[in-house]
Amino acid sequence: MDKIVIRGGAPLKGTVTISGSKNATLPIMAASILGNGSCTIHNVPDLVDIATMARIMERFGVKSERENHTLTIHPAKLTSWEAPYDLVRTMRASFLVLGPLLARLGKARVSLPGGCAIGPRPIDMHLKALEELGARIRVEKGYVEASARRLKGATVGLDIPTVTGTENIMMAACLAQGRTVIENAAREPEVVDLAEFLKKMGARISGEGSSVITIEGVKSLKRPVEHAVIPDRVEAGTFLIAAMITRSRLTLQGVSPECFGTVESKLKEAGARIEFHNNQCTIQGPRLVRAENITTSPYPGFPTDLQAQWMALMAVAGGTSTITETMFENRYMQAAELMRMGAQIKLRGQSAVIKGVPHLSGAKVMASDLRASAALILAGLVARGKTEIRRIYHLDRGYERIEEKLKALGARIERVKDR
Repeated sequence: MDKIVIRGGAPLKGTVTISGSKNATLPIMAASILGNGSCTIHNVPDLVDIATMARIMERFGVKSERENHTLTIHPAKLTSWEAPYDLVRTMRASFLVLGPLLARLGKARVSLPGGCAIGPRPIDMHLKALEELGARIRVEKGYVEASARRLKGATVGLDIPTVTGTENIMMAACLAQGRTVIENAAREPEVVDLAEFLKKMGARISGEGSSVITIEGVKSLKRPVEHAVIPDRVEAGTFLIAAMITRSRLTLQGVSPECFGTVESKLKEAGARIEFHNNQCTIQGPRLVRAENITTSPYPGFPTDLQAQWMALMAVAGGTSTITETMFENRYMQAAELMRMGAQIKLRGQSAVIKGVPHLSGAKVMASDLRASAALILAGLVARGKTEIRRIYHLDRGYERIEEKLKALGARIERVKDR
């Protein structure tokens, strides 16, 4: 097993290219099941979760080839409609195959995805919405079994604007009979990117990016598709915070203001200078980071996937800040490890109060999940001495060779075997 070793204190400088979005690629891969034509997807990140989704789709008879960051998928012949537990358990986003399988084949059997380190992510809204589209749903022996001769359009109201729920319903509705309206839909850029991909396949979708999405069902989706995935806004945000915490100047290649929502304004309030030009973003971190409060919320609010990284930044900010986590109940798992490095953090239910300290100290720490791993790397970049981060296999699920990108910017960081 590998670990990350960082010797902190080195400033960062240069340009980093942001990889394609994992959270946009996964639903697009699932959506390819809906069509008969080959799909060529560009800007696909090299991540464990992408490989896992490809293996799941192989179980359906869907073949794919990958060359560098281009993935070609051939969904013409489906030979199975079951997504087994041994693969689904490793990645919750694999549940996104339920809607496309049901819409195209009239039946699907998908394992329940199980627990998650950062808290439960209920699928009840997915199943309720599919029932409203006419599906018969049965949960038995750890599997969701769904069937429908053909789905029928309906108005579906979501209790909360769930991203994967919106995506599953939108994909299923593309082949439903009649019109489907999703109310209180998620507005995230990944949802918009999926809609753009589906429209290239021949789907009729409007309203993506707003809270009401309308889908006019069609009989089939046959067009071959070529599509470039949007940049990963969480990776981009992580590098912006890396510039802030190290008081450095960085340029991010392949991003736009739409990537960030309120993250940009929060960084500026904390002292950053940020400029956009074409598809580049340049950030200059301040000498003293100002403490700023955040509350996580759906896009365009502050994303829960950047909350852990923000905590690392606030640990060395001037003043006291509060983080309120509204999305997941167990997402302060990085706090204890940051405190091992000298951070002053008090947890109070959904909130964390962070009193900034002059410096952190390197320590041996343990990563608990993907975003906590990134937070510990950020803390290690600015800590005095050596930081060793174990259980970094989480990183490979969501960051494409982050240690290599940081090293190219001047960080003293390496991945080594953990004996």
